[in-house]
Amino acid sequence: MASPFPLPDPMRRALDLAREAAIAGEVPIGAVVTRDGHVIGEGENRNRRDSDPTAHAEIVAIRAAARHLSDFRLTGCDLWVTLEPCAMCAGAISHARIARVYYALSDPKGGGIEQGARVFARPQCLHRPEIYGGIAEVEASALLRDFFAARR
Repeated sequence: MASPFPLPDPMRRALDLAREAAIAGEVPIGAVVTRDGHVIGEGENRNRRDSDPTAHAEIVAIRAAARHLSDFRLTGCDLWVTLEPCAMCAGAISHARIARVYYALSDPKGGGIEQGARVFARPQCLHRPEIYGGIAEVEASALLRDFFAARR
């Protein structure tokens, strides 16, 4: 079952990236960074392929966007991701000064924004983006469920 509303293009692209990650044997999470409606960075989980515990989709997309802008500050940028970012990714989002985070599915087990660590709620947090959850929740949930069901 798909979302009853049309998906924004960046979230649609993040879902495509998540599917690509699954095909490569990675946990199916995709992320896109936009500025003024234009994609400036994207990524999917690459932990296994890159032998890198920090190669989460969000980090890969943030690094690509920073290279694109030749700036480590992504002020005015939006991050679209298929799963609620973990605490590590939330820290990177804060340090990059991303304006808004749109995510598909909450992550009660490993989320760091509205679940678990709640990084942006901490007084030590340097920057707090606007947060919008539940966009493409059905699609992202199906990707993860199918991925893990195939491995059991």
